[in-house]
Amino acid sequence: MGRQQFTINKKSKRRKRIFWFIAFPILLIASLGISYGAYLYKKAETVMGDSYHEDRVKSDLRDKKVDPNIDNVSVLFIGVDGSEKRGTENTRSDALMLATLNEKEKSVKLLSIPRDSYVYIKEVGYSTKINHAHSYGGPKATIETVEDLLDIPVDYYVRLDFDAFMKVVDALGGIDVDVPYTFSEQNSKDKAGAITLNEGMQTLDGEQALALARTRKLDSDLERGKRQQEIMKAIVKKAASGTSVLKYSQVIEAIGSSMLTNMTFDEMKAFIDYGISGNLNIETLQLVGADSYIPNSSGRNVYYYQLDEEALGELKGTLKHHLDVASTNEVPSHTAGPSAEN
Repeated sequence: MGRQQFTINKKSKRRKRIFWFIAFPILLIASLGISYGAYLYKKAETVMGDSYHEDRVKSDLRDKKVDPNIDNVSVLFIGVDGSEKRGTENTRSDALMLATLNEKEKSVKLLSIPRDSYVYIKEVGYSTKINHAHSYGGPKATIETVEDLLDIPVDYYVRLDFDAFMKVVDALGGIDVDVPYTFSEQNSKDKAGAITLNEGMQTLDGEQALALARTRKLDSDLERGKRQQEIMKAIVKKAASGTSVLKYSQVIEAIGSSMLTNMTFDEMKAFIDYGISGNLNIETLQLVGADSYIPNSSGRNVYYYQLDEEALGELKGTLKHHLDVASTNEVPSHTAGPSAEN
């Protein structure tokens, strides 16, 4: 399995450029607020300042702290399926995407990481599903796991819970999405079957959009990643429309209450150049693998997504070249070590 084993879709330059179905629209809207006026600028600065958490000044794989104004950088987006019932600190991540940004080219490579990927988690010393890392050690353990898996530095992270996603969609007055099939899904309060969507184009509110982003009953994690990208495009399209300008204040408030990041407001502003560049090039990538069942300590077979080693090695090379970094790290194979129970 080689280069054709991981999907690379080049997006048209005429389309809106986006990183992730929750996080980049949020950063984009905040950036738009910067140019919208003094009031929104101050509001965005305050909200983003409240979200800042200085727990990771630089990656251990960097000699010095990066400057996104001049350096190639990476951003890990962590979607946490948190709620009042679950909280956010000890929950598993529900979505992971890594963006690498090349400052000179103004290009972005966006990697979707399936939540069931079987990887080595240094925090606990064994291999299990990558989405467990956050429950073991929050953003720090998740970042370390991704760095070990891909052998590249993770410079920044943005963690958001899905309350922010719903609030943003509702603040925008809903988004227009083509639902691929009819299904029922639990709502944000974990009530089974509370949301039913029919196949076809329609306007979704926050709860409905979240149900579409989360469901994988009728397909797979890979297909869910594609749906999330379509939702992301719908959010950006609505946010960029003239009818949404007056709603930016509400959207920024929704962001700040549910985001945690090690990016300062000034560092966020550096990404505006990517959004307004007429030469921006973005590629979306996915990790390729196969369904696998591995027995746990009790002898019960547990489902994992087993990554293809050859494709993973090629993908590492692609990301290293994009960031212009050399191999930095020798880590256990993602297939090595005892597995934990699902």
